[in-house]
Amino acid sequence: MKLFFKYIYQCRKTFVFFLVFTLVSYGVFELYDTNSEAVIYAFLICAVIGVSSACMGFLRFRKRCAMLNDIYENLPFMTEQLPPPDDITQEIFCEMIVKLHDINQNNLTRINGIRQDNTDYFTVWVHQIKTPIASMQMILQNEENDMCRELNAELFRIEQYAEMALQYIRLDSSTNDLLIRQYNIDSIIRQAVRRYAPLFIRRKIRLEYEPVSAKILTDEKWLLFVVEQLLSNAVKYTYSGSVSISFSDNILKVLDTGIGISSEDLPRIFEKGYTGMSGRKEKKSTGLGLYLCKTVCGKLGHKIYAESTVGKGTVIYVDLSITELDFE
Repeated sequence: MKLFFKYIYQCRKTFVFFLVFTLVSYGVFELYDTNSEAVIYAFLICAVIGVSSACMGFLRFRKRCAMLNDIYENLPFMTEQLPPPDDITQEIFCEMIVKLHDINQNNLTRINGIRQDNTDYFTVWVHQIKTPIASMQMILQNEENDMCRELNAELFRIEQYAEMALQYIRLDSSTNDLLIRQYNIDSIIRQAVRRYAPLFIRRKIRLEYEPVSAKILTDEKWLLFVVEQLLSNAVKYTYSGSVSISFSDNILKVLDTGIGISSEDLPRIFEKGYTGMSGRKEKKSTGLGLYLCKTVCGKLGHKIYAESTVGKGTVIYVDLSITELDFE
């Protein structure tokens, strides 16, 4: 019905002209004292022809609208199927659509090329920088003193930031190498714990984890990245006490006794680049760690959320139930 009224509005000038011509014709016939029955008969014939023509026009209008709507829904793939124009203005609009489509495709090709070049560059850069990092770590392993341990910890941070840069560029790319299948959650957690254990020992922070026997549907590499980021944040903002990891009812929980997050900052901690009061105060936050965790969890169909109290600590929950995978 809405489409019908749009058609009536579109043809309003035609209907007005028809009414004006009818009234003019009736006035002329009256001036010449023509039989009124003949005038009415002619008017009825014209009305029947006009209504029939309007109905046929509406059917063509509806078909054309359906075709255009179908093209609109699949615009990048159906510009060559535009209906033939009825007049010169429609022909010009069709040419504009095709030209804009070509410009858009060229821009997309250029942007995808730049994005791929950036991905390739960061991939090579990360792999290249890992070589001197590994060499320095081997050199420092032969020395046992406080300075070497400090340097080792800083090298670990450099390696972590390099890996974060690689994951960031991969998340922004159009292709993500997701491998969704059943994994042992204990194996994933243990990998993250082994990697961060030296940092916990150096900071004299207790790490609590009770092994669990459960399988989850996820991507091992990306979930490991999330767990490592959560451990990195926990140890970064915890100066004494402990960090505990637990898993139950398909929810992974990372709890620390650190400085906590204010109630004003808590709703925004997963935003890109947001550091909050704690990050600005400590000058250690990039505002990317939790953002990347949120993005990865979204792609894996998981949910992540937090609770925190200033001065008491923070709890990060990762619901590993898959709701809906985010494929690009």
